[in-house]
Order: sequence, then structure tokens, then C-alpha cells
Amino acid sequence: MSEYTMAKADGRDDIQSINRMFRIVETLVEMDGARVCDLADELGMAQSTAHRYLTTLYRNECVVREDGEYHVGLRFLDIGGYARTRKDVYATVQPKIISLAEETQERAQFFVEEHGKIIYVHRVTGANGVDADSRLGRRLPITATAAGKVILAHLPDDRVAEILDDHGFPDLTENTITDREAFLEHLETVRERGYGLNDEEYIKGLRVVSVPVMDPGGDVVGAISVSGPTYRLDDGRFTETLPKKIKATANEIELELAYP
Repeated sequence: MSEYTMAKADGRDDIQSINRMFRIVETLVEMDGARVCDLADELGMAQSTAHRYLTTLYRNECVVREDGEYHVGLRFLDIGGYARTRKDVYATVQPKIISLAEETQERAQFFVEEHGKIIYVHRVTGANGVDADSRLGRRLPITATAAGKVILAHLPDDRVAEILDDHGFPDLTENTITDREAFLEHLETVRERGYGLNDEEYIKGLRVVSVPVMDPGGDVVGAISVSGPTYRLDDGRFTETLPKKIKATANEIELELAYP
């Protein structure tokens, strides 16, 4: 039996096609739309192959054509909307995030961990908030974010090790922690004080404070954070005022989860 036939027999061709399909969708997002030739060049594939995949996606109403370019379609909005409301905690958190953004006048958000990354589930920008590198559904590196730290600090040790092994430590700014032992020690500090900080570790000039949200069984289900520019999140606000406000919000959510 030839290698090609064996691959077909055990489904590896199908898996490769699915992986490639997802990569095409992700690349369309990254490129903010693309022509067939540009997409093919970006992914290093033949134009005929790119066209075949895009045609399949189009027939399944997953992409649209606009002025000769292919863009991700709104069918993904329906799927994302379902994912965003699938768990009760997501609905419970939403009004609290709105109130927190109004009270702090900064950007407030709720993250969850999935596949070793943190994902925006809710995000509300207050009157003075800064929309830096944020979009609902966007996935961020877990080790360089305040929300990621508080979630990791409350996950089992074996799960933490698995995530760190899989994703490593992206070196994003001069403040990013990239040493594993130093990071694990930092998680101990996060766990002891009950909140996490991102002091220009993901984006230069941006500070973030985050607090975990726990379910009635004591498992972490996500993290609330507030972010803002360093000049507004001075030391007192960064390490005292905001942690207290966010902890109070997390406590309200946890009570509502325990006593619906």
C-alpha cells in the first residue's frame, strides 16, 4: 500500500484538510481580508488550492466576497454568540463588567482560559478607557497577562505545567517574565495577595489589575480585570484602589453563582 493510500485510510488527509481550513480562516482575520493570490502567497500554497478551500467556505456561508477579496462571514458571529452565552457565569458577569467600567471609567473585561490561552468573553470601555489590542474572542498569551496569571494561580499544578510546556513564555516587553522558576514564584505571590498585576508586560504603557472568579466548588472559572495607561493607574490606584474594587465585583458574582 502506498504512503498516500495509507494516509487516506487512517484519515490523516482529512485532518490535514481541516487544519488547513482553520488556518485559512485565521489568516483572513489576520490580513483583514485577502484576494486568492495574496492568501496563497501568505500560506505558501497553490492558488488553485486556496481557491478550492475558499469556494468550500463560501458555499458553507463562512466567508463572503467583497470587491475581489474574501472576508470571514457573520456565520462565525452566530457560533461565537452561542459560545459566549453557553455557561451561566457568562451571563452573570456581563452586567458587573458594565458597572465596573462605568465606575472606574477604564476598560473592564472578563477572561476565561481555553486551550492554554485567555480569551475575551466580555469587554466594556469606560469614559476614559483605552481600547488597546482588544476584541471579543481574541486569544492572548496567558503568562504575560494579569488575568492569565490569576487563572494559572488557581489551576492544579499539573494543568499549569501542561500549559507552560505547550505555550512557553513569549518575550513581549522588557517587563515580561520569561523565566519559568521566576514565573512560578510570581504565581505564589498572586495566589497569596488575591490579585494579579500586568505592569507593562504585554503592552508598553499599559497596566492591568485582575482578580479570579471562583465557582461554588472552589474552581476558577475566569478572571475580571481593569486596564488603563500607566499615568492613570499610578501606584496607589494600581495596587490598592483597583484591586479592592475588582475583588468586590468578583465577590458579588461568586455570591450570585452560589445562590442563583
